Amino acid sequence: MKEGKRPLADRLRPERIEDVVGQDHLVGPGAVLYRALKSGRIFSVILWGPPGCGKTTIARLIARYTKYPFRTFSAVTSGVKELREVIDGAKKQLEAFGRPTILFVDEIHRFNKAQQDAFLPHVESGLIVLVGATTQNPSFEIIPPLLSRARVMVLNPLKEDDIRTILVRAISDRSKGVGARGIAVKPDAIEYVVHSSFGDARVALNTLEMALDYVASEEGGEGVLDLKKAAEATTRKTLPYDKDGEEHYNLISAFHKSLRGSDVQASIYWLYRMLLAGEDPLFIGRRMIRFASEDVGLADPQALQIALNAFEAWEKVGPPEAELALAEAAAYLAAAPKSNALYLAEKAVKQEIESSGAEPVPLHIRNAPTRLMKKLGYAQGYLYPHNYPGGWVKQDYLPKGLKRRTYYRPTGRGFEREVRRRILDLEKRRKTPEKEE
Repeated sequence: MKEGKRPLADRLRPERIEDVVGQDHLVGPGAVLYRALKSGRIFSVILWGPPGCGKTTIARLIARYTKYPFRTFSAVTSGVKELREVIDGAKKQLEAFGRPTILFVDEIHRFNKAQQDAFLPHVESGLIVLVGATTQNPSFEIIPPLLSRARVMVLNPLKEDDIRTILVRAISDRSKGVGARGIAVKPDAIEYVVHSSFGDARVALNTLEMALDYVASEEGGEGVLDLKKAAEATTRKTLPYDKDGEEHYNLISAFHKSLRGSDVQASIYWLYRMLLAGEDPLFIGRRMIRFASEDVGLADPQALQIALNAFEAWEKVGPPEAELALAEAAAYLAAAPKSNALYLAEKAVKQEIESSGAEPVPLHIRNAPTRLMKKLGYAQGYLYPHNYPGGWVKQDYLPKGLKRRTYYRPTGRGFEREVRRRILDLEKRRKTPEKEE
């Protein structure tokens, strides 16, 4: 493909390690990958980072500096047949020149366990140097045997200053960049592209190129790219998000912890981060329902109803109107007094049942619908609370071996203070000796 026909992002890909932006911890002077490339020796590596941060660039630089044969292998389009062809070619290269082949596997996390296993013997034998690229956490997506044979290197998300540096480089470069197009780019247009790229260098360069094409297509235009034209030429990129990947769990974790920490502002922020990125609103609603019971509980009994109302509002009304119902619930839950006493009670009682097993139900509180059951003592001695003053009477309800167990211990926060007062009052009455007739 002719140089001018290649996408700007590909044309401007760094050809020297010194030109890589934003990853000094890996390729800066003295860094581990910098030293390896300068020495011409390399090892298998998994490059983990967000889109457009330089994973493919670093993989190509590894091949350039080591001068090893370089093959690319896409987890999306390649399969076992293509892998066999790569391995056969690598064997010929090793026999002829004594050099291993660098196999760059893009989106390696998309391979299943069996496919990833296929790389192992060839990495172990030194036939290939595996360079994998992934946007997903390798701990979850890459099999342990492969992880143990490769070094995981984490690439940082590019900062706005990094994106700005890359754009200025593209605008000033007359051979590979867009400097020869004769279109003046205003600072506000650059800032627009910076902010709309969300740290993705490929998106930033593609956006710049699209905007310049738009300006060039105008009849009688001034050959100037300003903020207005940049906005007209492009649509803002959606927020980076993968509903099946790590970012999904990171965002819902941030939302949950902000609610628990009673930070209303952060709770609303993370809520809309998820909504604008395309998260299922009902998933968020379900998490708020759980939160209302787990982290608020009886400290504010209204919390559960508020969360349920928000869930129902989304089911009945949908976007955009019901977004505010979710925000209302988030703000309420964040500001509510907190108690995890019910959650701790749940854990304690589950542990009790696991350890003590199926304790028999005391006879006096068993159901007795038949004559035989009554004859066996079912329901015998049961005291009906409504027949006693205050609707309460001293009576045991737990199995005999568990009489003194306490699972739920309410706090003194919010309405749970009143719940605790009631429980303590009942406990005091239970301990009071019976009055003799």
